[in-house]
Amino acid sequence: MSARERLVSVGTEMLEEHGLAGISLRSIASSAGVSHGAPRRHFPTYRALLAAIARGGIEALDLEIRPALADSEPRRGIRQAAEAYLDFAAARPEMFALITRHDLLEGAGGELREITACWFADLRQALGRARGDAVSAEDCLALWAGVHGLAALTSRRTTEPVGSPDRDKALSLILDAGFRPHQP
Repeated sequence: MSARERLVSVGTEMLEEHGLAGISLRSIASSAGVSHGAPRRHFPTYRALLAAIARGGIEALDLEIRPALADSEPRRGIRQAAEAYLDFAAARPEMFALITRHDLLEGAGGELREITACWFADLRQALGRARGDAVSAEDCLALWAGVHGLAALTSRRTTEPVGSPDRDKALSLILDAGFRPHQP
């Protein structure tokens, strides 16, 4: 494994264990067994290293989302993509938090939007097939905002004070609303 790959691998492990606030360029370098200056040879900034770490998480999630959205039965595919997103957020909350920080990662490399933009385009097409009408960007965004909100709330266990709401039932409510054609 090259030093670059080791930095990304160790950075991913540390992110998942300690969260974004618990890691630094120096701590990643130390855990990777390289000098504290070595990361700068491979990543011009700490944000560039974070973007490389995020790229691995997004690529892992992409392996679930893109095939689901291409399903011949679009409602099933959209649900599978949403469930994959929720499962990823629950299983890897720290990576989920990082990959959704476009404000932090923008311009840092990793070309993350090349993947996430495809998710949005694929979702919009699948939603159009499911509804049998033209789907606006806003309709698509509203549906995904509901799914993302549920993922964010459940990945951080924010819903615990209200008991144990049924995630699948909540997802069904979000999707059912999204499958209804927009009424101006």
